Amino acid sequence: MSNQAPKFIDLFAGCGGLSLGLEDAGFMPMFVNELSPQAMDTYLSNRAATHPLLADKYHVNDIKELVLSPDRLDDLASGLLRDYGVDVARGELDLVAGGPPCQGFSGIGHRRSYSVAREQLPSNHLYQDMAHVIHRLRPRMFLFENVEGLIRGRWTPGGSKGEIWADVLETFHGIPGYSVRWKLVHARDYGVPQNRPRVLLVGVRDDQPFATGDDGDAVQVGYLPAPAGEAPGIEAIWSDLVDPAYEPGGATTAYPHAPSNRWQEALRLDPRTGKVLPKGAPLTDHEYSKHSPHVVAKFQHMIDTGGELLDHMRTKKFAQRVLPREWGPKGPTITATSLPDDYVHYSQPRVPTVREWARLQTFPDWYQFKGKRTTGGLRRAGNPRIGLHEREVPKYTQIGNAVPVTLASAVGAHFKGLLER
Repeated sequence: MSNQAPKFIDLFAGCGGLSLGLEDAGFMPMFVNELSPQAMDTYLSNRAATHPLLADKYHVNDIKELVLSPDRLDDLASGLLRDYGVDVARGELDLVAGGPPCQGFSGIGHRRSYSVAREQLPSNHLYQDMAHVIHRLRPRMFLFENVEGLIRGRWTPGGSKGEIWADVLETFHGIPGYSVRWKLVHARDYGVPQNRPRVLLVGVRDDQPFATGDDGDAVQVGYLPAPAGEAPGIEAIWSDLVDPAYEPGGATTAYPHAPSNRWQEALRLDPRTGKVLPKGAPLTDHEYSKHSPHVVAKFQHMIDTGGELLDHMRTKKFAQRVLPREWGPKGPTITATSLPDDYVHYSQPRVPTVREWARLQTFPDWYQFKGKRTTGGLRRAGNPRIGLHEREVPKYTQIGNAVPVTLASAVGAHFKGLLER
């Protein structure tokens, strides 16, 4: 990548969906922050060849290391000048992006985080740390991403609806010298096979020629791209992965079919060779859950009847449904979460594999995920009531927490166009 590529810092990066989209649009990552060791391993390992400095010295797990140490951000700025030629003091950092953890804002996250007030979850105040970094490094632009529930959230059960979002807005509007706009967008409007509503807040430094004082949301004032892109159906992005010889608990380790459409070709493109992976090429993360015969029978009945579930088949789990081969007139209606258990494959009696889950988030097949396939209980959810906030982040959760790559790429391409003015 050219040294003239716009440079960015990714905070709360997760497994790297936002970064990957920005990189696809021509941005270069210079520094990454991510608390989870598993997600950080995924992020760094996929960039070891292209951006070795990230793993060498330009990453940190806990953002508190940046904001609580008086000299840490100064040292980072000095390093960016020395190793990347980006002079923070002269305003040359292009972008700071990040999506602080949202377990307490999303419906599922809060439901699985025990009955504590949102203000008691430390992760729900990390937007203030992000604002601190922005204030110190003064990028030309910044991007804050989070879940839709943030807009309506209350800090406490008796609080006012929307009070969390009001505090977030006040924090980012309080950074001097920036024009700030936001918009609730839906990933399906940008070519992602999910509904996935997300809040995107953009700040533009006042000295930029595209900064605006006009009223309007982030799309209306030109800070975010207008919706564009057709969202593919489930069968369109999964059919080349359907192995007729699959077995519960087994794995498919080579592509069972050649790609049959442009979406599959894009997902199978090998960036090292520039070629699309053919039938028989190695395939990773396509392992199947070992369902019991009872569960297999239930799933097959749901597939055969278009989703019908007999009374004796119902459980206390979240409502399961068969994923449709094609979307209806309204387009994609689902949002990938931290677990695949809510969904049944459209043609096989099983839940989606990690690779299929990744394709829902438009991760290409070359992208490798580190850590366990899945986990549960306290290891995944923690227990804030007893001060246990650390979480194990397996592959499914890393993917479910990510920004869809195609959405991030659309935003990145728009940002690059603005910055090049």
